[in-house]
Amino acid sequence: MKKISQNLAILSFLTLGSFVFAQDIKITPEGKNSDKKALIVKTDHQELEAKKKAAEEKAKLPKPYDAKADAEKDIENLIAKAKKEKKNIMIQAGGNWCIWCLRFNQYVQTTPELKKLVDDNYLYYHLNYSPENKNEKVFSKYGNPGDQFGYPVFIVLDQNGKMIHVQKSDVLEEGKGYSLEKVKEFFNTWTTKS
Repeated sequence: MKKISQNLAILSFLTLGSFVFAQDIKITPEGKNSDKKALIVKTDHQELEAKKKAAEEKAKLPKPYDAKADAEKDIENLIAKAKKEKKNIMIQAGGNWCIWCLRFNQYVQTTPELKKLVDDNYLYYHLNYSPENKNEKVFSKYGNPGDQFGYPVFIVLDQNGKMIHVQKSDVLEEGKGYSLEKVKEFFNTWTTKS
């Protein structure tokens, strides 16, 4: 009986050990295995490192959203200006908390081809959505697209202030940024000239 319980103890130890330790097999370009040992138990180190990098990136990017702005009044003024300039209005809804919102803004502002396309054809507005100011009245006017699509989300108004399109942003993404061709196509599709 003592022998059986020793064997069970050893078997339990080995079974548990196989869950904790395993070989990290890596296939080299030549197809050979490397035999580095690795601990299977995941640490939060990688996740913490990714969050740290995102926070550092976010800190460096311009913050175009103003939680204190009167968005309703700002958009009314843009509509009046859009009529005179015969341009559509591009509303980028999101917040300074949103890394993808900041990345998109930075991408457009630092890509001369996109900046010219936007400046020539749109009046651009960053509609804030944050705990400090959710702009609920303005968002409800456009059907609360952030609830459905997340942020950033784009609301295109014609020169009379009529909503003509809502664009989710994930279809414009490529890797950890945005696709030049997809963003250009999006902007070109909703100009007054199209």
